Amino acid sequence: MPLRADEIPAPIREILSTGTVIPAHPLALTANRTLDERRQRALSRYYLDAGAGGLAVGVHTTQFAIREVGLYAPVLEFAREEATTWTDRPVALIAGLAGRTEQACREADIAVGLGYHAGLLSLAAFKGASEDELIDHCERVAARIPLFGFYLQTAVGGIPLSDAFWTRFAAIPEVIGIKMAPFNRYRTLDVVRGVALAEAEERVTLYTGNDDHIVADLLTRFDVRRGAETVRMRIKGGLLGHWSVWTRSASEILKRCQAVGDGPIPADLLALDAKVTDMNAAVFDVDNDFHGVIAGCHEILRRQGLLDGIWCLDPAEGLGRGQAEKLTRVAADYPDLVDDAFVADNRDRWLG
Repeated sequence: MPLRADEIPAPIREILSTGTVIPAHPLALTANRTLDERRQRALSRYYLDAGAGGLAVGVHTTQFAIREVGLYAPVLEFAREEATTWTDRPVALIAGLAGRTEQACREADIAVGLGYHAGLLSLAAFKGASEDELIDHCERVAARIPLFGFYLQTAVGGIPLSDAFWTRFAAIPEVIGIKMAPFNRYRTLDVVRGVALAEAEERVTLYTGNDDHIVADLLTRFDVRRGAETVRMRIKGGLLGHWSVWTRSASEILKRCQAVGDGPIPADLLALDAKVTDMNAAVFDVDNDFHGVIAGCHEILRRQGLLDGIWCLDPAEGLGRGQAEKLTRVAADYPDLVDDAFVADNRDRWLG
């Protein structure tokens, strides 16, 4: 049965609308590139204990290729089981939805059947499509599951989307949030403006996916003109690949940003934006055009002992040239922004 937005449990709606930490969940593999269930579950437990209010599974960081090897449903199910048994607090569950309409609807049905609350809808399969075709696709998937929009950066397969598209998308009643990850300030503003023009700012919660400007996104107040009025909007939380590592620190960063509200922004928080961006450049392998974007996350988790290796489904995916050294450098430069001690204290329990 489809899930409507008004059927999402009230505690989950509160979590999502207030803003929370939602890590984009990686995929734990063995050296043979088969699913490592023990470590896959341990990652979910880590995120939950680190303060995440939600988990996003089957998304880019989980590797889109899970669909080709029959792992889509299993990884969603493991995360859902941990979210409902490891902790007694409510956890928002977001399932990645990909492909053309038939595939995305099928994945939406799987997600609803497993107890997920929303789908993060990738439009990467619609390169060259018209805006009408895109909106028709979104509406058909939204009839199956409440949606998070997803503005994926073009460097890893996303397509440019206008503010007119985002206005029409935000007007879909079953849209509850948008993850903005174009890694582009102009395109981020297109999303914010689109939501305001759709008069959807109370229903659609904005989440940053701009791993290159996490703190700045969370601190910025957006004042958008809509006719004679000014609509004030904020990005409430983050749904981020970067937050799949050092997640305990991410939870503290979000709390600090949310505590500022409309007050003066402390200079140390502005400086923090640059520090986190520097760390992200290493994790996402910016120097090599994001070649090691997933492997970089894996390497941090491997160094912490949560993963056994950095294997990806595609054997060609791995660390970029010089990336390992950069990861070592940023961890040493910003010891207050890693959570190695927290992981070391709890790792055996999560892996148990």
